Amino acid sequence: MLQEITTCLWFDTQAKEAMLFYQEVFGAVEISSENPYVVNYKLYGRPFMHLNGGPRFKVNSSISFLINGENEAAVKTIWDKLIVDGNIMMPLNKYPWSSLYGWCADKFGVNWQIMLGHESSCTVMPQLLFCGPNNGKANEAIEFYTAVIKPSHIVQISKYEKGEPDIEGNIKYSQFELNKLPFGTLDSSAPHNFNFNEGVSFMLTVDTQEEIDYYWDQLSKEGTPGRCGWLKDKFGVSWQVVPSVLGKLMTSRETAANVTKAFMGMTKFIIADLALAAKQ
Repeated sequence: MLQEITTCLWFDTQAKEAMLFYQEVFGAVEISSENPYVVNYKLYGRPFMHLNGGPRFKVNSSISFLINGENEAAVKTIWDKLIVDGNIMMPLNKYPWSSLYGWCADKFGVNWQIMLGHESSCTVMPQLLFCGPNNGKANEAIEFYTAVIKPSHIVQISKYEKGEPDIEGNIKYSQFELNKLPFGTLDSSAPHNFNFNEGVSFMLTVDTQEEIDYYWDQLSKEGTPGRCGWLKDKFGVSWQVVPSVLGKLMTSRETAANVTKAFMGMTKFIIADLALAAKQ
C-alpha cells in the first residue's frame, strides 16, 4: 500500500540549515532522521525531506506552500521571520480572498503563501501553479492525480468567471486530497519565467514491486522517466517512487554502499535487485 507522500526540497548544501530555519520560523518541526545528504522531518504533521543534491536544480515559484495561520498574530510572526533575506511577491495585506495574506520566497528560494482563515485538513499545503505551456491544465492535473493516487478526494474547485482577471474556466483555487494530504492547483495566464522542475518533488513510498510498477507506469505516461526512482509526469512535475525497504537498507552500514551502487544504475527501483545487492 501507499505508505506516505513526502515533499522533497532540493538544496545545494543547505538541507539541514533550511530545516533548522523552518524549525525556528514555524516551531512545529519534528525531525525523524538525518544524514549528510538528507534530512527528514514533519512540518505540522506533513512529511518533508531536504536533499543536498548540489547546484543543478533550484526551488522556484511553480510550487509554493500555503500556510493556514491560527490567528492574525501567528500570521504576522511567521511572515516577519520568513521574509528576512527573502523576497516579497505579494505584501502581507487584506485581499478579496483573505483578511490577511502574503506571498514570499524565503532566503532559500522556497515560496510560501501565508494566510488567515484558510480551511484545510492540514496546516501546510503545496500549491502547483500551472503557467506558460501548462496554463489551463490545472483541472486536468487534478483529474489525473486523483485517478492515479488512492485514496483521493476533490474538496473544492473554483474557476474564473467572465470578467475576472484570467481566462474564463481557468482554475483560480482548488483543493484535493491524495492519501489524505491536501494539495492545490491554480492556473495563471500571466507571463512567468519558471516552470516545474526537480527543485520540488513528491516522493511516494510503497511496499511492493507491483506498486512501484503501477505508480511509475501511470505517472510517467506521456512524461519522462528519470534515474534512481525519479520521473516527470506529463505536466513536468517531478515524482519519486521509492520502496519502503530502502530506508532500512540505507541506514545499515553493512548494506548501504552496495545498495547505493545498485540503485544509482536504475531508472525504476527494482526491489529484488536491491535485496540482492544488500547480500553481496
